[in-house]
Amino acid sequence: MLLSEEGRLVAPNPSMLAALGPEDLARIRAHGRSVSYGRGELILRQGARHDGIALIERGLVRSFYAAPQGREITLAYWRPGAFVGGPDVFGGGRHIWAAEAARPTDVLQLPGAGLRALAREVPDLALGIIDALSYKALCYSSLAQMLGTRSLGERLAQVLLHMMQVHGVSDDDPAKGVAVAASFTHAEIAALIGATRQWVTISLNRLQRDGALSQKRGVIRILKPETIVALAAGGGAR
Repeated sequence: MLLSEEGRLVAPNPSMLAALGPEDLARIRAHGRSVSYGRGELILRQGARHDGIALIERGLVRSFYAAPQGREITLAYWRPGAFVGGPDVFGGGRHIWAAEAARPTDVLQLPGAGLRALAREVPDLALGIIDALSYKALCYSSLAQMLGTRSLGERLAQVLLHMMQVHGVSDDDPAKGVAVAASFTHAEIAALIGATRQWVTISLNRLQRDGALSQKRGVIRILKPETIVALAAGGGAR
């Protein structure tokens, strides 16, 4: 999940290991190290020395940037099959942002130096890395466009649409709308769109009063998708 208006970016990117056969997969796993993280634990620390990547095998990872003043902006939420640790996948330099486990998460840590050697020897791995980096470039380009050209109201509406498309579960009764089967706090949504938690709370409450959505026990239901679509397109978003 990320702040994006490109529909093709809603679906998760395929794993960079998807095209590998059993023998090559075994080689990659022998090079790596499986690590488990609890919710909120840092996987990558902003400013720390860069050394390889972390391939997500289970869970959910949030990548984010922390400004010197302490304010954070969420860049994206990554699911299994994606990796964090770019763009210097082979190591070198310092991490320009951080990543943490948004829920209990297992990753395969792949050190940079050995990964470079493996990429030379396993063409499908090299292609998988290129495809994954291309996907991330599209994601972050779209993020920059949204932050630079869309109002807060439009960004919030776009995130609600993404939540509905990626995590939505339709009820047998159309009047009950689409439930978002994933829990995102108001603070997490705020960090994703560059707003404050208070602004998100006020805006969601306004949409609830207008009948566009409902909130109960942390579950958001989109009752009028057409209203959210209109807001995302700039139709009266505030």
